[in-house]
Amino acid sequence: MRQTITNFLRGIASNWISKTGVLLVTTSFVMFSIFQLFTMLGLLTNAYIGLITYLGFPSIFILGLLIIPVGWWKYVHETGRSTRELLAEKFGPNELAPNPFGATLIRTIAILTVLNVTILGAASVRMLHFMESPEFCGTACHSVMGPEWATYQDSPHAHVKCVECHVGEGMGALIDSKINGTWQMISVTFKLYERPIPAPVHQLRPARETCEKCHWPSKFHGTRLKTYTRYQMDQNNTPKYTTLNLKVGSGESGQASGIHWHIASKNEVRYGAIDDRREEILWVEAKQPDGTFKRYDNRRYDPATPVNETRILDCIDCHNRATHIYELPEKAIDRRFSEGLLQRDLPFLKREALAAITRNYPDRNSGLEGIRNHLTGFFRQYSPMIIGERLGAIDSAITVVQNIYRRNIHPDMNVTWGSYPNHIGHETDLGCFRCHNMDMVDTDGDNVVNECTTCHSILSFQQDEPFAYLFPVKPGEREGDMH
Repeated sequence: MRQTITNFLRGIASNWISKTGVLLVTTSFVMFSIFQLFTMLGLLTNAYIGLITYLGFPSIFILGLLIIPVGWWKYVHETGRSTRELLAEKFGPNELAPNPFGATLIRTIAILTVLNVTILGAASVRMLHFMESPEFCGTACHSVMGPEWATYQDSPHAHVKCVECHVGEGMGALIDSKINGTWQMISVTFKLYERPIPAPVHQLRPARETCEKCHWPSKFHGTRLKTYTRYQMDQNNTPKYTTLNLKVGSGESGQASGIHWHIASKNEVRYGAIDDRREEILWVEAKQPDGTFKRYDNRRYDPATPVNETRILDCIDCHNRATHIYELPEKAIDRRFSEGLLQRDLPFLKREALAAITRNYPDRNSGLEGIRNHLTGFFRQYSPMIIGERLGAIDSAITVVQNIYRRNIHPDMNVTWGSYPNHIGHETDLGCFRCHNMDMVDTDGDNVVNECTTCHSILSFQQDEPFAYLFPVKPGEREGDMH
């Protein structure tokens, strides 16, 4: 069989065109096999190697298969002889002689056809599997997806594949994603994409279809106790605590309550957004028990203002940064203090770290170097002795602060602090206050409820103790009414 296939390849390589096709087919097959073996052994993991393996080599393989018959066709026309005559010249009588299972040449063609289909099928399956990996999504187009990849790896959904939210299940979703991906490839090739990538992504799958595969609306969350620690910009980096009893509740029809009241089917909420980012809301409508909708209009805007988008409120209207969460500088530093990555006994570390990462740097390398120079210079000036005594702690702090900058700031994509607002809560961005504000009123002039205790009970706010308001009021305490 080996000799038969060798004779067949020599026979069809009738001119330089066919020889080129045979060379492309055999070379790409061998290289694909080698790269696939190394990938299975874990020796090759780079996304660009995957592109070469699953896109490059199969494409060359197909190109070679197409070139071979073109070369044969040209050979036939140049010689002026029939295909039968040329086959008789290229192959011996034994290979052309008929037998019960077909001529040897026909069997060879059939075997090679099956082999080619098998190779292409295996390559296609591996290609689809590779293109569904987070590594491909995040690193194949690194200049564009670098910010998303950095935040994905440090997110609550880091164990969830990108395609599970961005593509979905079924052939229809796969085809749609490939069509959309074709335009993305064109955009990357010719640099037609926006910087930063605009959000929200309007062609994202419906939130209920995506989120509710894991997060069931019927689950009653009740109340959640949450303590936020903010460190002061003093010498001791003093912690202050804010503790909230969050009334998360449930979206289940029978017990819809709390924050998740908004997603109960019987409480359908819809709104009209003026801007593309869904931050300026013109009106809100809430479904009533009798099936009608009660409307609230934003009196800050002319009622004739055109609506950019009308939506039924769903998960991502509040959880808009469920995975690709960009931090704000102060909260990012506070988080590292709470995680023990930054040491409070380094004087004024919070203040100086914040000053270092919020400067405007022309590029990433300048930013990383600027952070090092700023912190090193401060501690050297503050106390020359501290550089020698706490050099290890200072170097560690510099690395942590640089990692905060590296994670959140991407000059090449114009991603900086605040480029992507987070609508969970309302501490730093509009969030809940997009709708729950004094300007959103009904026909009677009553505004949408916006009392603090509607969504959370405040047990402490910027206090020395996490549960300060549960203790008796101290004489002369300014916030005694909060207890």
